[in-house]
Amino acid sequence: MDDWKLAPARDLDLAGLPRYQSLRRESGLVESLARLVVWTGVRAALRLLHRMKVHGRENLPRSPSFVMAANHSSHLDALILGAAVPLALRDNVFPMAAGDLFFKNRRVAALVTGLLNALPVWRRAPGAHGVRDLRRRLVEEPSIYILFPEGTRTRDGAMGPFKAGIGMMVAGTSVPVAPCHLCGAFEAYPPGSVVPRLHRITLRIGEPLTFTSAANNPDGWRQVSRAIEEAVHGLAASAGR
Repeated sequence: MDDWKLAPARDLDLAGLPRYQSLRRESGLVESLARLVVWTGVRAALRLLHRMKVHGRENLPRSPSFVMAANHSSHLDALILGAAVPLALRDNVFPMAAGDLFFKNRRVAALVTGLLNALPVWRRAPGAHGVRDLRRRLVEEPSIYILFPEGTRTRDGAMGPFKAGIGMMVAGTSVPVAPCHLCGAFEAYPPGSVVPRLHRITLRIGEPLTFTSAANNPDGWRQVSRAIEEAVHGLAASAGR
């Protein structure tokens, strides 16, 4: 048995906005308790207001690390996927959030990191180093990433093509990816809306995919992205059967 070692937090040298923006951010007790309250409330609200149903919850891996990849149509999406994860794993859940939208203002960044544990993805200039850091954390630490490979919310309800970024994170690794499809989130809270509408939401979770043999290069990234996109389309098609 290895000797127990005390190590300082990796974000000990960071404070304020730089800490919120950091991909090596760690959680404290207060944040963990706040997330317990938040995720409990989110679950209750989604069930009460949107009659949320989850199909295929048993397909989620029982322990981190893994990725949940879904179509993106609403600001409710990350909350819906996060609510499907057991509360015991709440501190391992990391929704990917647009850096230019949620991590420019200190107060907003404090809110999404403290309550949701979100990590920033910079859409306009993400940089390969940022994706590599996300990949390293996913592989080396127990993490559950909530990703929307389209890169932005749909404006008409139709699912757009998946970008290769998700492939950069998982190609050549043993990290499972659970394809997910959201139905009703666009109608419940479409882009431009201020207040969510009372509309039924259904989340379908497919069998996880792994890409250990995929090459960690542009061709491999595109291969991974296409496979996940096809799996999500398959879940969407199954909704009509």
